[in-house]
Amino acid sequence: MLTETHIMQFILTIVYSILGMVVFAVAFKIFVKISPFSVRKEIEEDQNTALAVILGSVLIGLSIIIAAAITG
Repeated sequence: MLTETHIMQFILTIVYSILGMVVFAVAFKIFVKISPFSVRKEIEEDQNTALAVILGSVLIGLSIIIAAAITG
């Protein structure tokens, strides 16, 4: 049976997930704005693999930080 505690935990999980995605999106937008070049052009047109790896690493690191902040 679903208790009030389970429902509250479910609602908090949804809220924290949405909050985490918003923080993630804002951080990505800041990264794109700060970079002195077009991230999209570099990755798509110029096939800049190094930039893609660095961007992926930044996003994974940010995800770990957000997950730790939400759970702890």
